[in-house]
Amino acid sequence: MRTESVDVAVVGGGAMGLAAAWELARRGRRPVVLERFPRGHTHGASHGATRNFNDAYAEPHYLDLLSRAREGWAALSPVDGEPLLRAHGLITHGEHDLEGIQSALVARGTRAEIIGGAEAARRWPGMRFEDAVLFSPDAGVIRAAAALTELERRVVLAGGDVRWSTPVSALEEDPSGVTLSLPDGVAIRAETVIVTAGAWTQTLLPAAPLPRLVVTEETPAHFAPRGAEAWPSFNHYAGARFPGIVYGMPTPGEGVKVGFHRVGDEVDPDARPHRPTHQAELAEYVREWMPGLDADSAAPISCTYTSTDDGDFVLDRIGRIVVGAGFSGHGFKFVPAVGAVLADLAVDPGARAAEPFRLGIPRR
Repeated sequence: MRTESVDVAVVGGGAMGLAAAWELARRGRRPVVLERFPRGHTHGASHGATRNFNDAYAEPHYLDLLSRAREGWAALSPVDGEPLLRAHGLITHGEHDLEGIQSALVARGTRAEIIGGAEAARRWPGMRFEDAVLFSPDAGVIRAAAALTELERRVVLAGGDVRWSTPVSALEEDPSGVTLSLPDGVAIRAETVIVTAGAWTQTLLPAAPLPRLVVTEETPAHFAPRGAEAWPSFNHYAGARFPGIVYGMPTPGEGVKVGFHRVGDEVDPDARPHRPTHQAELAEYVREWMPGLDADSAAPISCTYTSTDDGDFVLDRIGRIVVGAGFSGHGFKFVPAVGAVLADLAVDPGARAAEPFRLGIPRR
């Protein structure tokens, strides 16, 4: 067996793994990223052109991450002449504590205002509103695909290594390091390993004290706009008539993405059926609440969520293995911040993530 020694290995080359590697590289380390699939694959949770940058949180641990994420997105920008975070604004409306979120955001110095439903309809005629809305002008969309490309570029430029089509079959820890088994009898020996393997986390770490991680296939869709009006990002707590919270954002060249949050069927990530679900309900929602979209134009998208029961992330260290998992369909906006936390945990055995993200802490 041929064994290669490295400082830090990152297992999983999606957004979180690449962000952790970038942070390590910024700190003078030379991480090696090992991704089982080829570059640009669609098997996990990081593919696609856009993700919501939704800042409508009131919990301090997420507000802390948002602040760190904004700094990270700014540090990675510009890419192709424009920022990775397009701040075209976010609307949150429906059966939710809008005032509480506004207060929490304003207390952190983030702009947020409550706007009456009639005024909101005037500003955004492609949408319908029954009551007041919360508008966050500094939120919007992350250019997700561009972010992945830029993160990899930065890692390699700083002396790191990203290896595609390189599956890790097992990790074995001992007092002095971790051995990672690769194909063809090759092994990598690392002082520390970061595991950001998404839907395959529990397969790689079967003995780790992880919370339950449920893998689901989610199928939002892009809808064609009827006119040329500008679209914000949005969250709608639409009530029990629909399967879940509605979210969405404009995706240039593809339309407006609309989906129900965390309503998909549980799946085996190695045998994902790519079967659209809840499409009739989604079209019904668009027909009722989004007059600016053609409800009959849906182009479904398949992606995976790997979710904890409470929706909080797992960011912690077990011996020499650092785990980033359970992003529960709302992690991408936090990518640079999560990468920084994982790098903190990797370089400092005494570092700790915020309490709700730790293993062994009762989950809310």
